[in-house]
Amino acid sequence: MSVASTTHKHLLKDMTFLEFQDRLTEDPVILVSLGSQEEQGPVAPMGDYMLTDVLAGRIAQKSGAIAAPIIPFGYADYFRTVPGGVQLRAETFVAVLTDIIENFTDHGISKIVILNGHSGNYPLIDQVIRNIKREQGLLIPCLNLWRLIPAAMWQELHPDLGMKAFGHGGDPLTSVYLHLFPELMRMDLLSHEEKKGDLLGLPTAGLAGIRFRDSEVALAVDVTDRCGNGIAGGAPEHSSAEKGEKIATYLVDYCSDFITHFATQNPRTETKKNGSLRT
Repeated sequence: MSVASTTHKHLLKDMTFLEFQDRLTEDPVILVSLGSQEEQGPVAPMGDYMLTDVLAGRIAQKSGAIAAPIIPFGYADYFRTVPGGVQLRAETFVAVLTDIIENFTDHGISKIVILNGHSGNYPLIDQVIRNIKREQGLLIPCLNLWRLIPAAMWQELHPDLGMKAFGHGGDPLTSVYLHLFPELMRMDLLSHEEKKGDLLGLPTAGLAGIRFRDSEVALAVDVTDRCGNGIAGGAPEHSSAEKGEKIATYLVDYCSDFITHFATQNPRTETKKNGSLRT
């Protein structure tokens, strides 16, 4: 378990530029957090980035890292059909994340960790961190927050469902919302997934395709193609604040321990821009 110093500010937004400049002598880890503004079913607010933002602050405080302000908007085009969401184009997301990271690397900062609170962001994050590795020889890890929960914990929290409890409009986000923001929840609107009809005469498979025989075929599915109430595979009736607290505690501990380890490593690679080994 990692232990952070209590003498340092841990949120970049709270620092003066002189305070941040002083911290650079410690070779700190910068935590860059990403979330999304998207529907989360009828019971939870759309700003799921709020959850990642709270956890990022706790992780930075515990690990001694510095948390940059969160990017609240992500890439999730399959939610664009629901009003209230704010979705970035792929090229916009890549440009924004690249610009943010380069604002740190331009000042010689090399220890950067991405905390991704929306799984749909990751294919574009992968493009960014591969480009930076190729261009700058810098390795930037990405912690895909909600995918870090191990199977054993899912089984502990949901003995009858296990990992099947993972779903949009349900856990883990609904339980973490109930723990962190109970005053924003509308449990009076609790419902089950309202499944819609097929596409091309076939059932949808998540939000990425349709199922033909025993396999999935990729297709541009929107959440409103799959369901009528924003619940896509989730079961919010099984969520609770107690489960959310256990999930939040686990994620803060795991991410803090990873950052503590990463802080001792050299993220510089021994590759040229073309990917060949240096001699």
